[in-house]
Amino acid sequence: MTYGVARLDELDRVPVMEGLEWRPIRRRLGIRAFGVNAYTAEKVGDWIVEEHTEGSLRHEELYMVMSGRATFTLGDETIDAPAGTLVFISDPDLKRKAVAEEEGTTVLAVGARPGEAFTPSPWEWYFQAYDQPLEQGIETMKAGIEQDGERAPLYYHLACIEAKDGRLEDAKQHLAHAIELDPKFEEIATSDDDLKEVR
Repeated sequence: MTYGVARLDELDRVPVMEGLEWRPIRRRLGIRAFGVNAYTAEKVGDWIVEEHTEGSLRHEELYMVMSGRATFTLGDETIDAPAGTLVFISDPDLKRKAVAEEEGTTVLAVGARPGEAFTPSPWEWYFQAYDQPLEQGIETMKAGIEQDGERAPLYYHLACIEAKDGRLEDAKQHLAHAIELDPKFEEIATSDDDLKEVR
């Protein structure tokens, strides 16, 4: 395939948190050079960009308000962002969040780590997996591991979904492997209700 075409209203709508809906673009079009997705908030006050930093990923991020209006909070600063506004964040440690000021506000997000070949973010797999029936979610996480390799967040969230599905031995093994790959997941698991049966 030499090109791809999609309309925003054809994209999946995956609920994430605080009213935020993820609209997968990168995976839909098979983009491998950079991360790009859209997010929609149906109601005023819903998140349109979740509160986060890009700390471990070290991504630079560009947001464009495609429709509606949003308020961005970047560190201690607040920015009014009507449709057509571009917000670029070069500092991966800067905390950012945006909320919708109009119903149906949609933001396009583009990001990647400077100077390195792009690697897809693991959350693309588990956002989708948590929105699916448990068995399908498990298969989605396994596909993520097969495609993206040995990454601790993929094994961690596979373990969470397996535990919810009652596959406790599989969950224990995959949680242990996640912790082996990245010890911080041991502490994260201590307060994760999905893992209470396997801790």
